[in-house]
Amino acid sequence: MTEQTAPRPTDRRSLSLMLLLTALGAVLVLTAVGRIWAEGTVTGLDGGRLAVSATGATLTGLPGGLTLVALAAAVAVFAVRGRARTAVGVLTVLAGLGAAAGAVLGATDTAGLHTEAARKLALADAQAQQITHSGWPWVALAGALLLALAGLLTVRSGRSWPAMGARYEAPVRKGAAAPRAAGSPADLWKALDRGEDPTG
Repeated sequence: MTEQTAPRPTDRRSLSLMLLLTALGAVLVLTAVGRIWAEGTVTGLDGGRLAVSATGATLTGLPGGLTLVALAAAVAVFAVRGRARTAVGVLTVLAGLGAAAGAVLGATDTAGLHTEAARKLALADAQAQQITHSGWPWVALAGALLLALAGLLTVRSGRSWPAMGARYEAPVRKGAAAPRAAGSPADLWKALDRGEDPTG
């Protein structure tokens, strides 16, 4: 075993920045997908016009679902090390880019609003008209890009970040003797007091 070194200030700053980017990106995306992305009207059987609208979550499930993946990955960063942490960073990048793609597709989607119009009138061939789109898809896009940036930061700097539970590991002294096999219960307790692993 090697002697443990305390995390450098730059490591803590980059870890804090990753968490900030993830939290901010998730808030933006999850807030945006709950808002109205598209509005229009549909002509009823009596000739009257009805307003129809669709939220981001109705139009596409990608941004919301992949944001939850990115949040889970941010938590997983603390449970893994080395290459596994790099893989978690790559997963976060892909989740962010996928959420961004979903936001762009949702910004111009009309099929989802046609579906809402058909559901509202209970007519399969109902079509929404005078369709307009809000700015919320672009808010989701901004949040998704922040998630991708958090993933890139994890890939670049994640290997040097502290892992969960590292503070509870027994410090190893230079030149410490290898753990000795213990026989009696008293020997086991003495080995534990010395910071050794009696099972070794």
